[in-house]
Amino acid sequence: MSLGPAPILAFLVGILHVSVYILVRGSAGQRLPILVLAAFLGAWAGDALAGRLGVDPLRIGDFHLVGASVLAWVGIISVALISVLAQREPRDARLTPDPVAPSSPEVPR
Repeated sequence: MSLGPAPILAFLVGILHVSVYILVRGSAGQRLPILVLAAFLGAWAGDALAGRLGVDPLRIGDFHLVGASVLAWVGIISVALISVLAQREPRDARLTPDPVAPSSPEVPR
């Protein structure tokens, strides 16, 4: 049993699109391994899906490049959205006043 070149090409496509994402965004922080994994899995799934549907006009051998690229970006955007939503403070924490901060500023006379 052999896998063929699809996993290797999917990894390269994933790395390429994560590199473009980091170039546009500026940094990835600690999300870099998760971004690479999501882009790799998305590209591999995009190749398989485009192969089943038979709709990809741009191919490298049997590798469907457009389908792989689209689902790689879906993986990257999913990781970015989940990381942003995970960093948000709960609504109740923003509404409660800080117990250390004074309630009104002191006016010097």
